[in-house]
Amino acid sequence: MTLPELGWSPYFAGLWEECVQPGRVPARVVSQQRGLWRVAGDFAESWAEASGTLRAAADAGGYWPAVGDWVAVEMVKGGRPLIQTVLQRRSKFTRKVAGRRVEEQVIAANVDTAFVVMALDGDFNVRRLERFLAQCWESGAKSAIVLNKTDDCDDVAARVAEVESIAAGVAIFAVSARTGDGLEALSDLLVPGQTIVLLGSSGVGKSTLLNHFLRRDAQAVRAVRNSDSRGRHTTTSRELFALPGGALLIDTPGLRELHLWDAGEGVEQTFSDIEALAAQCRYGDCGHTSEPGCAVQAAIAEGRLDPDRLENQRKLQREQAFLQRKVDPEARQTEKQRNKVLHRGARKMYEQKRKDGLKE
Repeated sequence: MTLPELGWSPYFAGLWEECVQPGRVPARVVSQQRGLWRVAGDFAESWAEASGTLRAAADAGGYWPAVGDWVAVEMVKGGRPLIQTVLQRRSKFTRKVAGRRVEEQVIAANVDTAFVVMALDGDFNVRRLERFLAQCWESGAKSAIVLNKTDDCDDVAARVAEVESIAAGVAIFAVSARTGDGLEALSDLLVPGQTIVLLGSSGVGKSTLLNHFLRRDAQAVRAVRNSDSRGRHTTTSRELFALPGGALLIDTPGLRELHLWDAGEGVEQTFSDIEALAAQCRYGDCGHTSEPGCAVQAAIAEGRLDPDRLENQRKLQREQAFLQRKVDPEARQTEKQRNKVLHRGARKMYEQKRKDGLKE
């Protein structure tokens, strides 16, 4: 595949000019396994290793390659390519690693649109969907909600209305990956050169969706348990696929748990309706419990706000506060600011090149 077919754009070309060195070529990470990364570019796709330079940078807080990343690789005669550095990410989907460790795990990088897949069977859960949306808002990419398994739902309209009540401004698609119903509208979002990631729990139908878009069975599919509609892991690693129409799609293993990572702004955006109500409270420090003049509690009493939604917001806020205490907030804020500066510089370079091209 050529670089443009892999999603290379003037934006990344601008970043490349800042880090290019003799002997290095750009490539994209299309899959990974322990200690190795599959890279593709203007050369034969192959497995690559991390260089000593990359390991030292990662130990100092730099990026460790993830699927979707653009990297600078050094071709080694008779050996595997060496990944020397990871280009600044335009967007990323992350979570706290499962378990007790307080570390970031990058699920996918440089994504244009996320398809958050939720099944309409017995595993339907809007509280879980709020968690995914918070991470999507934080990622820097666009998002769409895919409500799959319409053929297993008796009242699709009611489910869609329930999701609309907690996902203002996000496009919602009700589909059946099994029968093909509604998938034509979803296909319109598969733009050549754009990267989409499939996110969701096990058993929601991500692999079936991927196989439909690929027009072949690339991923195994297993039925969910009849007792609780919970899925079993069939996809075991993250991988980037090139679709027949030119779009790129990253499939991910089902996430049994999604602990948010550095998603304070995403939580605020996800619960913007509650934030708007809170601004109407009589007291600026209202805790939304039993204070007089609380607009949030008034909305609950009048049936305009689900109390479970308020409790979920509080739960996610507590998780973010915990992470703030465990991770150096000053260092993380510095990194965020550095990212913004680099993104701004790349955009300016791209705009200037576009203007120069128009003059010619």
